[in-house]
Amino acid sequence: MEKDKNQTSVTEFILLGFGNLPGLQILLFSLFLVIYIVTMAANMLIVTLVVADQHLHTPMYFFLGNLSCLEICYSSTILPRMLASFLTGDRSISVSQCIIQFYCFAVLLTTECYLLALMSYDRYLAICKPLHYVTHMKHTFCVQLAAGSWISSFILITILISLVSQLAFCGPDEIDHFFCDLTPVIKLSCSDTSLVSLVTLIFSCIDTVPPFLLTLTSYVYIISTILRIPSTTGRQKAFSTCSSHLIVVTIFYGTLMTVYILPNTGALRAPNKVFSVFYTVFTPLINPLIYSLRNKEVKDALRRALQKWRVFDMAINLFTAQKGPI
Repeated sequence: MEKDKNQTSVTEFILLGFGNLPGLQILLFSLFLVIYIVTMAANMLIVTLVVADQHLHTPMYFFLGNLSCLEICYSSTILPRMLASFLTGDRSISVSQCIIQFYCFAVLLTTECYLLALMSYDRYLAICKPLHYVTHMKHTFCVQLAAGSWISSFILITILISLVSQLAFCGPDEIDHFFCDLTPVIKLSCSDTSLVSLVTLIFSCIDTVPPFLLTLTSYVYIISTILRIPSTTGRQKAFSTCSSHLIVVTIFYGTLMTVYILPNTGALRAPNKVFSVFYTVFTPLINPLIYSLRNKEVKDALRRALQKWRVFDMAINLFTAQKGPI
């Protein structure tokens, strides 16, 4: 659709979010604030433990540390803006800020797909090919895989954003969402969006289908290997190492596919918004709580860190007591 010369260019959008629930604004603000604080604290704790504790310098926890860094950025891309709108009632966002928010969101979402696939491959090697695990998952190779995930995501999404930034917006200016997702944004454009839609489809297939298939294939092999273990104790031990990852992957891909496969119109618009909350808000929260903090190795690392802090605190108190008041 060509832009009319007399039409006024839109400079900002209105994110409707959950504005249709005026009586719940304070409750929603309190809920999402608690979620944001817990998400940041839990993921920062995981990153600190993975970096500081030598026992966690393994491929699995290296990828977990990357995932926690990603979740910190992921939550900070969406939740602070949402909390501000709850608090002030101002739901406006400039077009440039909207595009930047989507850019950050898309890069992190794509990278998460890759990281979850790498983590499933790591578990596949650990359970199905234990004798080859050490030779395959060397530190240099893990760094290359993680770096490749981040770099490829930046390149693909940068190409897409360069096309989106060229679109013109003439009105309407309301986005029935709580963040700037691509589909509702390009629907507001008065430019020809066929190229953007085509590139989005191609990149979505590149970004999500191969990682999803790799994750699915890895778990098919993992489950079949676990079922062949003769002892019940052995099966339980093997399954416990990957059950948390399986839960996270199921929630992440399940809600993601529900949102982007079902049409975002009519009666499905509200459920889609709720499902979007799961992969944008709850996934960064449950990743450290389910996948990391319940693991014995992480609990032991946290216990060692607390013991070191206690010894350090006692040493400071002893030094202060011996030095006396100044």
